[in-house]
Amino acid sequence: MEAMRAKTPKKPAVKKGSQKNLKEPVGVYCRVRPLSLPDQECSCIEVISDTTVQFHPPEGYYKLNRTGNDKETQYSFKQVFAAHTSQQELFDIVAKPLVDDLIHGKNGLLFTYGVTGSGKTHTMTGSPGEGGLLPRCLKMIFNSVGPFQAKRYVFKSNDRNSMEIQCEVDALLERQKREATLNPKTPSTKRQVDPDFADIINVQEFCKVEQVDEDSVYGVFVSYIEIYNNYIYDLLEEVPFDPIKSKPPQSKMLREDKSHNIFVAGCTQVEVKSTEEAFEVFWRGQTKRRIANTHLNHESSRSHSVFNIKLVKAPLDADGDNVLQEKEQITISQLFLVDLAGSERTNRTKAEGNRLREAGNINQSLMNLRTCMEILRENQMYGTNKMVPYRDSKLTHLFKNYFDGEGKVRMIVCVNPKTTDYEENLQVMRFAEVTQEVEVARAVDKAVWGLTPGRRFRNQIRGGPVGDEALVTEVGLQSFPPLPLCEILDLNDEQTLPRLIESLEKRHHLRQMKIDEFTRQANTFSALLHEFESAVRNKENCSQRKLNEKEKMISGQKVEIERLEKKNKTLEHKVEILEKTTSIYEKDRLNLQQELENQNQQLQRQISEHCRLETRLQGVVAEMTTKWQKECDRRVAATQLEMQNQLWVKDEKLKQLKAIVTEPKTEKPERPSRERDREQGQEKVTRRSASASPANALPIGVRRRRSRSAGERWVDHKPASNVHNETVMQPQVPRAITVSVPSEKALAKCEKYMLTHQELASDGEIETKLIKGDVYKTRGGGQAVQFTGIETLKQQSPGSNRKRRSSSAPVQPDGMESESTDIETRCSMAVEMRAGSQLGPGYQHHAQPKRKKP
Repeated sequence: MEAMRAKTPKKPAVKKGSQKNLKEPVGVYCRVRPLSLPDQECSCIEVISDTTVQFHPPEGYYKLNRTGNDKETQYSFKQVFAAHTSQQELFDIVAKPLVDDLIHGKNGLLFTYGVTGSGKTHTMTGSPGEGGLLPRCLKMIFNSVGPFQAKRYVFKSNDRNSMEIQCEVDALLERQKREATLNPKTPSTKRQVDPDFADIINVQEFCKVEQVDEDSVYGVFVSYIEIYNNYIYDLLEEVPFDPIKSKPPQSKMLREDKSHNIFVAGCTQVEVKSTEEAFEVFWRGQTKRRIANTHLNHESSRSHSVFNIKLVKAPLDADGDNVLQEKEQITISQLFLVDLAGSERTNRTKAEGNRLREAGNINQSLMNLRTCMEILRENQMYGTNKMVPYRDSKLTHLFKNYFDGEGKVRMIVCVNPKTTDYEENLQVMRFAEVTQEVEVARAVDKAVWGLTPGRRFRNQIRGGPVGDEALVTEVGLQSFPPLPLCEILDLNDEQTLPRLIESLEKRHHLRQMKIDEFTRQANTFSALLHEFESAVRNKENCSQRKLNEKEKMISGQKVEIERLEKKNKTLEHKVEILEKTTSIYEKDRLNLQQELENQNQQLQRQISEHCRLETRLQGVVAEMTTKWQKECDRRVAATQLEMQNQLWVKDEKLKQLKAIVTEPKTEKPERPSRERDREQGQEKVTRRSASASPANALPIGVRRRRSRSAGERWVDHKPASNVHNETVMQPQVPRAITVSVPSEKALAKCEKYMLTHQELASDGEIETKLIKGDVYKTRGGGQAVQFTGIETLKQQSPGSNRKRRSSSAPVQPDGMESESTDIETRCSMAVEMRAGSQLGPGYQHHAQPKRKKP
């Protein structure tokens, strides 16, 4: 037994090149949608044979499009399904082989393609009474693997696009945990079927895969996503309800597993055990799919829907009791059922806003699919190695592995034979021609090695007889007394045989008693059975009489039903007339609603344009207001400054006039000569300048003091707006580069920097400041200046101090003023400030004219 439980040997490696050239083209089928009675005469598509359709251009088409070629065109497919083809016929030819491959561990991809309103969703999902390909695939899968399904949660999916096997105990705990939490993702199989889709999954035909591996267990997982505006959304994801702020669904990302297979990361996978449960999960996701009303279709799909059926298969162990706990033996196969959104032209759908954006994304993704097919065909036909742009779209990126040979690919082209869709159908047919020429590699069978077939049923046989007969036999043998030891070791043994004979006689007697008891009970049971038969016969006679009465009642009801059917036909005719009238009113309502929406959109555009214009004008008004406010403030400040200057000048003149008027009329004291006054003024200016000038400022014509930084080069920055003050003391810096505007070239050559700045002091005199700094090199290759000190050079008029002293000096008793009054009279100066100067108020000296003596 231990040898039988040994580890399963690995599969032999497949030699490279053994599957070379095993390719098959993409299977492309065409299905023609039936036309309604009013549109049957305007059909532009004719089915010539089982593989060919012919397109008839509508009248005036080539004149309208300015082309002279009005020939009819034909297109060939693997098979063409006319308008009267049933869903079962379509399933048997297209989808049934894919389900058979799914059961045997191979992948498959089936998608519908066509213009909007061509019947793609009807082909994939179906309608009440006519189930589509999806419910029929689910029905066939569960008919085939239903008896061999593993218990729920034996297979567990992970985030790496693979499966894990749990033991029976872990699976039981998982089931109990999920049943306690009542997880809505796993609906119960005992729940009543939803009447919304009960007629869709009610398929009368029975389909089943014949050769199913009975020595394995199976698990079925489904997932449902949509690709909307090139974003992937999980339709089975349960978003928690938030009454305050609802959260929008989060888009999913595409990932690549260790086997280089593309999958949707974080997608919900639900394990299902029946067709009803699987379709209930699909229906729950279908209610979340984005559908909108357009001019061409009342329920137009605005996204690509992808329903994935994943079948997990794992073999039983050597005893046939439990699942083999080896990940290498797990086989995962997938079947993708894709309902592509229809291509459409905005000039026909009259789409605006979000509908226009959705239509653009749909057409772009379908265009990327067509581009990938064209490049694949070109690489295969001409031996080129162009890169296929799978990543340009989520749709092509998701199915990259299938076009590279991961499984079979089938496409159903749905066409609407109406003449209004003629041009769009031509584009669909050209894409179908390109797709038929693309070849994909054929998938390889994945066989399980090292296990003996027939393990499941051999284990049942080895367990002993099964049924009531085996149970009765075992109970009867246990009721007999045990036989004594029958081993005879001595020829003279005379006790063993008599004991054996005695035991056998007791067993025989007991057996005879049981036979008599059985006979008695059998006779009693036979009498009861006769009584039961007579009672049943009487009930049958009574039931027959009641049945005859019911038949008479039914015949009368049939007559009533015929009468009601005639009345029903009359009412149906009236209802048909009312429906036609209702359809006319509905069309008018839709047209009016569309017109109202267009007017509302136009009104919204006008309102938004008005708001933008109002916002722009408010910005212009605010900007002009700020500009004129600043200009007014500047002019007011200039006017105030000018008026203050004028007022000051007048005050000075009044003071001078007052000094003249109050001057005593006695003999004027002897006035010093002009040379003496000049020498005194010069000494005063020299003493004032020496007290306020920088250390390195040297007087002109006097001896010069050597600067402490004589060995360093300076940048002497003297702005062009500076005024020459004609002072004796002037700053003199040797080895200096004098500039009016500092430049990087000058700073790079020097180590010191000096800025000569002039401003007006409080007493009206010009004050010169020498701002010194050191030049440093920065890490970026430039220069930076760090200021280290400020030196001040100021000029002061000689009469200013005397003026202040004369104002405070007491009056002489004889009415005579001091000598300072005469000096003030002769040396007084008025300063007039000018508004608008960049460096502050300007200055102008006004000398007071001398007054002649009388």
